[in-house]
Amino acid sequence: MTPPPEAPKDCQICPRLVEFRRSNQQKHPDFFNGAVASFGSHSARLLIVGLAPGLKGANWSGRPFTGDAAGDLLYETLLEFGFATGHYQARPDDGLELIDTMITNAVRCVPPQNKPVGGEINACRPFLDQRIKQTKALKVIMALGKIAHDSVVRTQNKRLVEYPFKHGARHQLDNQLVLIDSYHCSRYNLNTRRLTKPMFEDVFKLIRKEL
Repeated sequence: MTPPPEAPKDCQICPRLVEFRRSNQQKHPDFFNGAVASFGSHSARLLIVGLAPGLKGANWSGRPFTGDAAGDLLYETLLEFGFATGHYQARPDDGLELIDTMITNAVRCVPPQNKPVGGEINACRPFLDQRIKQTKALKVIMALGKIAHDSVVRTQNKRLVEYPFKHGARHQLDNQLVLIDSYHCSRYNLNTRRLTKPMFEDVFKLIRKEL
């Protein structure tokens, strides 16, 4: 049976993630504490793929990249480049809307220490695969980090060695679909300046040229 493009909120596939979610439900009963669904337009030409929900970001809010430092830069840049409208206020009811864009994650449930293991990434990939297939107008996928990049490449049955991750790299996946890489806009990468705002904006300039 074909899997859906979104995991159920109480997804039971990965035992470690289920246990971590139950622990967080006890510690933070007011958090979303579930598999986080994709956010944005089903007719989007741009799909942004992150790693996984942050404990006090999407796992709190229930919306990808909402509530943590990674979302601050991502949504600010989306607004600047015309991929969003409204005002990002780091909460799911801020009224912000995406334009021609959808945001998802390679892993839909928050992992301990923000580090999913290989089996969890593999188990969640069918949801990503269907998200890509069911976003019919899709032209560009932006991968935030190597795990997201690798998971996207594997959904396309491509060999990773032929599609190496590199910040700012462009990969032609098929006649219609292009993959563009960026370092993840995490607090760690920003603090260490592995990724800067101008570097992130340069990737969005590439995306705009593709669209």
